[in-house]
Order: sequence, then structure tokens, then C-alpha cells
Amino acid sequence: MEPGRGPGALPGTEEAAGAAQGKGRVNFPFPYTPYSIQEDFMAKLYDVLEAGKVGIFESPTGTGKSLSLICGALSWLRDFEEKKKQEEARLLADEHNGQDKQQQPTSCSAEASNCQGSAGELDWITEFMQKKEEQAMVDRLKEEQIRRKKREDRLEKIRHNVQLKYASKRKRLEDDETQRLLQLSKEILSTELGSDVLEQLDHEEEELILAEYESDEEKKVGLGLEEDDDDLEEEHVTKIYYCSRTHSQLAQFVHEVQKSPFGEKIRLVSLGSRQNLCVNEEVRHLGAVQLINDRCVEMQKNKHGKKSEGEESEGKKRRVSRAVCPFYSYEQMQFLRDEVLVKVKDIEQLVALGKETKACPYYGSRYAIPAAQLVVLPYQMLLHESTRCASGIKLKDQVVIIDEAHNLIDTITCIYSAEVRGAQLCCAHSQLLQYMERYRKRLKAKNLMYIKQILYLLERFVSILGGIRCALRGTAAFCKELVIVTNRKMQFDTFFSLSLFPLLSGNVNQNPNAQSISQAGTELKSINDFLFQSQIDNINLFKVQRYCEKSLISRKLFGFVERYGATSVVKTNKEKQNMAGLQNFLLTLHQGPDKEAAIQCHPVEAEDGQPKIASPLMQIEGFLSALTNANQDGRVILNRQGTVAQSSLKFLLLNPAVHFAKVLKECRSAIIAGGTMQPVSDFREQLLSCAIGADRVVEFSCGHVIPPDNILPIILCSGPSNQQLEFTYQKRDLPQMMDEMGRILGNLCNVVPGGVVCFFPSYEYEKQVYMHWERTGLLTRLATKKKIFQEPKRANQVEQVLAEYAKCIKRCSQVGGHVTGALLFSVVGGKMSEGINFSDDLGRCVIMVGLPYPNIKSPELQEKMAYLDKTMVGPRTAGQPPSKMLIENLCMKAVNQSIGRAIRHQKDFASILLVDHRYARPSVFNKLPQWIKERTEIKPTFGLAFAALRKFHHEKKSCYGSEAS
Repeated sequence: MEPGRGPGALPGTEEAAGAAQGKGRVNFPFPYTPYSIQEDFMAKLYDVLEAGKVGIFESPTGTGKSLSLICGALSWLRDFEEKKKQEEARLLADEHNGQDKQQQPTSCSAEASNCQGSAGELDWITEFMQKKEEQAMVDRLKEEQIRRKKREDRLEKIRHNVQLKYASKRKRLEDDETQRLLQLSKEILSTELGSDVLEQLDHEEEELILAEYESDEEKKVGLGLEEDDDDLEEEHVTKIYYCSRTHSQLAQFVHEVQKSPFGEKIRLVSLGSRQNLCVNEEVRHLGAVQLINDRCVEMQKNKHGKKSEGEESEGKKRRVSRAVCPFYSYEQMQFLRDEVLVKVKDIEQLVALGKETKACPYYGSRYAIPAAQLVVLPYQMLLHESTRCASGIKLKDQVVIIDEAHNLIDTITCIYSAEVRGAQLCCAHSQLLQYMERYRKRLKAKNLMYIKQILYLLERFVSILGGIRCALRGTAAFCKELVIVTNRKMQFDTFFSLSLFPLLSGNVNQNPNAQSISQAGTELKSINDFLFQSQIDNINLFKVQRYCEKSLISRKLFGFVERYGATSVVKTNKEKQNMAGLQNFLLTLHQGPDKEAAIQCHPVEAEDGQPKIASPLMQIEGFLSALTNANQDGRVILNRQGTVAQSSLKFLLLNPAVHFAKVLKECRSAIIAGGTMQPVSDFREQLLSCAIGADRVVEFSCGHVIPPDNILPIILCSGPSNQQLEFTYQKRDLPQMMDEMGRILGNLCNVVPGGVVCFFPSYEYEKQVYMHWERTGLLTRLATKKKIFQEPKRANQVEQVLAEYAKCIKRCSQVGGHVTGALLFSVVGGKMSEGINFSDDLGRCVIMVGLPYPNIKSPELQEKMAYLDKTMVGPRTAGQPPSKMLIENLCMKAVNQSIGRAIRHQKDFASILLVDHRYARPSVFNKLPQWIKERTEIKPTFGLAFAALRKFHHEKKSCYGSEAS
């Protein structure tokens, strides 16, 4: 092995370091000869990371953005680690000299103290402290070197010694056999001790009772990290955190890393949610993310927690069933951690490894974070502070790369916003009230206090929506009567069936579906005004939020719902008949004339077969957490509809920068990258301006790899009948405007081969235009040239429509005939405007009908506009009101994403038609991507545009023929 280079060193370390220091150029390893724009991208990325700045990088789809990010960032990391090692070696080499000099200042200071008195004494103390700090740093470097050497040797052995893997597999088989014998023994004992088993099953309900809540202060929850293992206390490894929107995008990025020159040596770990990584089928079947999270945490507590004094004292009186996860084996997770660090794996490969090794991929991957160099994770895990902390992600002096960041502002806003419906509030109140009355004598005083506070909060929320407070207040007394009246367990289960409880209030107004609201409408309030009007300003929401997190009350409540909401499933036929009669009697007494208005709070199945969240308290916890934001950073929207059940409370985050600032202040450097980042002013003003100075922000935008003549963007100002094209809200519904658009499409379908994708501003307008063309016979005429497809509203139908669309185009290109392809009607901001690849014949022409401005009458948007006008003042606004800039930027971001669906590789070609004369306005035109803007032609008449389009597609057909198909 070469001196100074460990087994985990990245490619080209010495050569690149020399090049960087000598000629000022960097060696970027690349799997093939990079495009010049990729070289520029990597060089700029390297400079930004080296300077510790924030970069906004735009690289169109098809230009190899992912590989440029990988090779540029990892080249910088390679050089940074090499310089760090050189500096460490220098400090350790000077250690002996430092020790010799340490004694001299002491004697000199002693002599100086006799002459100079207190001044000399202070100098001596200062110098002593400096030497002490230097020595501490040297000692720390020595420890880190030992740990690093230990880790590198261990990974190298695993990488080359197959016997270790076989030994680990043999041990797993032995453990499985031991577990099988234990299970067999338990089954034999259970047949002999049937009565004891029945007693234990009866006491499973003990798990539903809240544990004693001892303090309001946060306590560390042991999740296996308390083991004394030096390997977990890694030396500080500089990392790159790469995040993107979806797991499929992350998997694609990992595959690019595997193919890159860094794929063999880089220590990469893929992080994901429990929902994606859990291999315990018992937990996975819960379906809902929150339920999986809560159940997992509870099982880890059971494994590491100690029995309380109450459990020990009661002894044989009750048996507590404490389920633990069989995959949470610390030894096996260590093995999984090392396997992850040895070879790059994506999420799917990580899950397969977890099943094979009988180790939890979720916690095993988290154990790999300290030693990892590249951490791949979804948006939510990095941007949400509490999730970031819980995952063990420390951003101090690290690099953050956020890819596909065109919707970063919206993502942060959604993460920290929350909404609850009136039906959820009432359902949570009834469930929690039943829970409290059922276990009142078993709950500790502090638990009862917090439950009553939560009940009071729910009452006030229902009241502010227009509900009747007295109806909720009367439930406790009625609940108490039920407990007294019912003696037998069957009757008790029946009365506490959660599907019936809302009907047992004795007052029809308690049903939120039956509570009509006199003053419907939308009202916006600041956080403080909402708290005062709700009369909850005297409650410490921070303590309530912490109690919900630590006590897992929503999980306990869900278990309560599962137990009593599903009792009818296991009843005998006779019991079912008795219960049915009782239910009918209760309906007769308490439902009143509105027999269709019952709330069903029991668990229901989702469309995909996964259970929905049964406890609405989980959703309400998010809303309570949102109310702890600063007053100026958000608003509460009261949406009052016809009934309380239809009404809702929503927290809207107005200032996403306050949460993103925490990321920027911790990390060394941040890269915000995407295929379409224009307009970038939103990122500067709404995300970066309050956290860092403008001089620290660097922008980079590169062109496309396609030849300039492979794209033809046209702004069309008028139609075939010389009517000016202006699809405003006032004019777009006019029959003559829709007819003009139809004539444009009819002409284009005659000259454009393959697929044509036409984007409309909304689903409603697309439906309106489609019906109009159907009545006028235009659709029939269009169908003679192109088969027509419509974008479905339901997400599960998108793949089918796209498959049929692609199949039709392929068939037409092979067979020939009058039908030359397909025409797809899509919607801006819909399922097909992002992440869909319309390459080659799938998208030879992309048409944008009008400018898709957002609905400015939306209360949320109006509040956001008012907030920006109030907070963004000064030269940053460039003479334009911030609210107007927001509207235009939202519109053009949607346009840029839609027209970016075409042109996906170097040999691709397509035309882009922007149908509205307003695209020619400078304020709009300048927000197009640079590589499109510099090639855009403005055509005042349709004749000129049609001639250019016909010539373009004729030349491309002659040049490429069927090669591009």
C-alpha cells in the first residue's frame, strides 16, 4: 500500500492534490470524456465547496447533472481529506518540539512575573492555556488515527475475506435454530398451561396504559446507542449529504455513483424512512407511517427499558406483554453497518441485505453514518429539524447538496404546515375521552392532567370552528354512566365500540356532520390572535407537544381504537345479533332524524389496501407543533364550511427561510441544484437572504448538450385568423379563443410527427376546452391525424395512460398511415408536468396554452403576498412589488418544468410552442431557462410560426429519419 494512502482513499488523491496546488487545475475522474459544460460545472462546484459558499446550480435534464455532481463533489472531498491528513501529520510531527518548548515559557514567565507582577502572570496563564489546547488537539488526532486505522482494517478484511461472511451466516443459522427450539418449547408449555395463556391474553390491554410521565424535561430515549463501542464514536469524517425528492431519484443517484470512478472506494450509506426500510412484517402491515414509527420506537423501548417498580411489586398479579423486534440485534446490525460501508448499496439492496442478515436496515444504516463519506437521504429527513436530529444527522462543517430543488420552497412550506378537519377534532375528542374514563383509576396524576389539557384544546378548536362546546362537555358524564351501567365484558365492549360512541351523546348536535355553521367562510389569524381567541393562551403548548412525543399517547390511543373498534369482528353469531339489536336501539334513541350523519371513527381501509390512520390525534399533534412557531412566521386559516365536520384549521408557514437558515448556519457549504432553477430570485429572497450575505451566494447555469438547431422554441402571438392570443381568466373561456387554439392544434398535427404534448393551465380548463372541441367536431378532425389521450386525475392511472400513449406512437411510426402519432392533453402542475420523460418521438412538440398564473383569490396566496410586501422592502425587489414577483415566478416555474419534459439527451430534438403574446414581455421572457431563451423566436403571426415549424420538423425527419424513434 502506498504511504499516506489508506485502503478507503478516493481515486486520484495524490495526483489531484498536486494538480490543485500546483497548476490550479483539478483532476476530475469521469467514466467517459465529459462534455465541456460538465467540466465547467465540476470546476465551479469545486470552487464553491472550497470557498464554503452556497451555490445555485442549473443543468438541464440530459446534460449529465448527476454525474457532474458526483465527480465534482467527491473530487473536492478527496482533495480535502488529503490536505487534512497532511495537516494532521505535520501537527503530530511537531509534537515533540512543542513539548520541549512547553517548559521554556514556564521559566521565562516565572522570571517575568517577578519583574512585571500581575501582567506577566496573565501572559503565563494565557500561554499555558494555549499549549494545553494544542496538546488536547494532538491527543484527539492520535485517537482519531487509531480509530480510523481500526475501521479501515476492519472494512478491508470484510472486503477481501469471504470467510468472515460465511462465519456470520453460520452464526445466523445457529441463532435461527435456537429461536425455533425456543418457540417449540413455548408451544408445548402453552398446551399444558392453557389457563395461564388466557390470563396473559387478557392482560395484553396493559400495553395500552400510559407509563408514568415523570418530568416535563426531555430525556434521552435509549435506542441501542448506549452500548459502549468505540466504533460508534468515530473520528470526525467530512461528509456530503445528498438529498432529493423521491426514493426512486435517490436510487438512480446511487446507481450513478456505482458506475462512477468513485464507486469502488466511496463509503456511501442510503437513509430512508422506517416505512421503506422496515423488514419486520408485523410492523410493516400497519401501513401508516406514524403507526410504523411509534410501534418501532415502542419495541426498542421494550428491549432496553427496565421494569418499573409497579411491575416488579405486582409480580404475579399481572403479566406485561413486551414485544421486541427480532431484527434489532446489535451484533447483526454491526455486520450490516460494515457491509454497507464496504460496498455501495441503494435502498432496495439495503432491505434485501437486512432480510438476509436478520438485521434492521433502518438502524443499521444509521450506525453507518459516522464513518460514511456520502450520505444519501430524502428531503424530509434533512429539512425537518426533529427528524434530522432523531436520525443522527449532524450538519456541522459538512456539505449539503439538495438536488431537484426547483420546488424547495414549497417543500419546506409543506413540511412545516399542518391541517386538521373538524371531524378529526371531534373523533379524537371522543376517543381520548373514552380512553381516559376507561383507565382513569390506572393513570397517574400527571397523565390525567395532560389528557385533560388535550381534551380542552380539542374543545376550544371545535368551538372556534362554530361547534357547540356544551355538547362536548356533556360527554364525560354520559361516559361515566356507561361504565357504571355495564357489567359484563361483552356489553362493555359494545358500548365502547368507537364506531358507536359519537351517537351516544344524548345530543344530536354533538355529531359534527349535524352541527351546521351559521357563518361559513375563510378567516386568517396570526398565531397569537388564534391562541387568544381560542382561549388557550394560558396553556404551554411546548410542554403538551413534548408530552405527546414522550408518552406516545397517539400510539396508545390507536391500540385502544384497535381493541374496542374491532371487537365485533371476533364475536360469535349470537353476540353479533345482540350487538346489532343494541346498535339499532341506540340509533333510534340518539341519532334523530338524520340517520346518515354518523361519524365512523373505527379503522378503515385505504384504496390501496393499506390501513388509514385510525387515531386522528396523530394529525392533531402536528398542528399543535406548528402552533409553536414564531408569531410572524405563520398564519392560522379557519375554513368554516357547512358543518363542523367539513370545516378545518390549517397552519400556513409564511417564512420557510427561518427553518432553512438552521441548515445553512450549521453546514460548511450548500449546493441547491436542479434541471430548471429559473427564476432564481425566489431562492435568494425567500430562502437565503435572512441567513447569509449576498456575496456568499454563487449562481451557475450551463447550456444544453444538444446542437442549437435541435430545438425550436417559438412564442406565438396570434392565431390562424389573426386573433391575438391572450388566455387570461377573462378571455380564455370565449368560444372564439378556444376555436383559435383548436385551429392551431389542427395545423400542427399535420406537420409534427410522433407525439404532441399540450399543457393546459388547469384540469377544469382542459375539461372545458375538450368538451367545446367535442361539440364543434374538432376532436373528430384531430383524431384523423393523432390519437387523443387525456391526463387522468388519479395517480394510479398515469402509468397506464403513458404506456398506451407510447405504444400508439411506436405503432404509428412502424406501420405508417394517416394517423401519425398521438396527442396528449396534460395539465401544468399535474402528474405529467414533473418527472415524466417525453424523449424522442414521445414529445416532438410541447405546447403551452396561456400562462398558468396561480389563483390570486386563494387566501393562502393572498397572505403570502401580503407577507412578502411587508417584509421584502428595499433594492432587492428591483422596482417591482414582491407580491407581483411571486406570482410571475410561480407561473414561470410551472412553465419551465412543463416544457422541460422534452429534450432528454444529446441527439433528441423538439419544438416548443408558447401560445400567448404575454410570453414576449421582458419580465416573463427573462424567466425562461437560459438555454431555451437564447434560441427562442417571437412570431407575431401564425403563418411565420407555422412555416418555421414545418421546416424544422421536415429537416429533422430527413436528418434523423427513424433513428430517434
